[in-house]
Amino acid sequence: MLDALTVTLAVAALALAAWCGFAAYRDQPTKDWHFIGMAVVTLLALAQLVVGIVQLSRGERPEQGMTIFICYLIGCFAAVPAAGFLSLTERTRWGSATVAAGAVVLAVLEVRLYDIWGN
Repeated sequence: MLDALTVTLAVAALALAAWCGFAAYRDQPTKDWHFIGMAVVTLLALAQLVVGIVQLSRGERPEQGMTIFICYLIGCFAAVPAAGFLSLTERTRWGSATVAAGAVVLAVLEVRLYDIWGN
């Protein structure tokens, strides 16, 4: 895996978590700007998914197993969009809190994905 992409995605996810967590603290729902931030993080996760699939197709293998690696890649890609969708159904401060929690989950998944690859 590309270490720089993994670190960038984890940092972007934590920044999104702090931003949405601050919105929840201020009793605000997710707004359009938050969804733009979610889109940026999701695009980074999509890039990571593509890089991971390309590396697997070139014959490189993760240290802890291909199946778990693919599952974590898909989970990383789906974490923030799922939280964003849930925040649309909850138009209170808890929608922002949901996105913040989803972004923290993504950052933790990134650390685990890094370990699975074997770095």
